[in-house]
Amino acid sequence: MTLERDELRRLHYINALFAHVTGQDLFLANQIKSAIAFTLADLERQTAEDPTLAVTYNEAFNAAAATLLAKLHSQLPRHGFFHWDAALTLHSGTQLFARAEVMRGLKQLAPFQNSTLLVTNLRPAVLPPDRRETPKRRREYDDLLSFLRELTAARSASDTDLTLLFL
Repeated sequence: MTLERDELRRLHYINALFAHVTGQDLFLANQIKSAIAFTLADLERQTAEDPTLAVTYNEAFNAAAATLLAKLHSQLPRHGFFHWDAALTLHSGTQLFARAEVMRGLKQLAPFQNSTLLVTNLRPAVLPPDRRETPKRRREYDDLLSFLRELTAARSASDTDLTLLFL
């Protein structure tokens, strides 16, 4: 059951990331998902043998999808793209450091009429999987999401089309 749920989650993840390519067609999204999974075949085999590697596989899958999205956007000359992986920043779970990273992205995206700002691994940065999810941590995560949405809306020009994705 968990394997099916993970596959469905990955399919929806890919469908959301590549909606402009797939046109919300799940068949096309599944083709992209399969291509990414093919590149991770060795890790997938290891995960089948040792289920404790599931987190590693999920992280690798998400990173591969983000890399593919970045490559796709690099081919679109008039579309800006910025990816911030919150797992790579030591204190990304705080508003101060998250604000600095998002502002860096917004500055890079400012010249573009259409752009995408992708934030990955923010949830595990604030709510680490190896620690208990307390109401306080959950509230901090929700507050950080709201803060980043409001910051992005306030600091981007009203005539631009900016897509903010949290994955």
